[in-house]
Amino acid sequence: MIANAVLITVAVLLAYSFWLMDQLKFLAPYKALLFHEYGPAIWASAGVLFLNIFGAALLVQRTFLLKDTGRKLSHLDRQFQVRQLEMPLPEEEETPRDAA
Repeated sequence: MIANAVLITVAVLLAYSFWLMDQLKFLAPYKALLFHEYGPAIWASAGVLFLNIFGAALLVQRTFLLKDTGRKLSHLDRQFQVRQLEMPLPEEEETPRDAA
């Protein structure tokens, strides 16, 4: 789930950075000066944006993909509390298969 959140975050940040580069074409001649003066602030804000998008993606995944996990796995919890560690075997079919 964390890997999926990182993938979503990287995709969103790449799309945002490409859009931002298109919008800020007029600053291209001043690129070296801007990165020299404001580089740490740019990297810090990019890091905070990464963490926010990552947290949002993780929250959305946990909310929608782990909706009924407790209810679905409650039978395993009951088996472990009774100390029944082996899983039940599936019932045999009524009609035997031909051994050809």
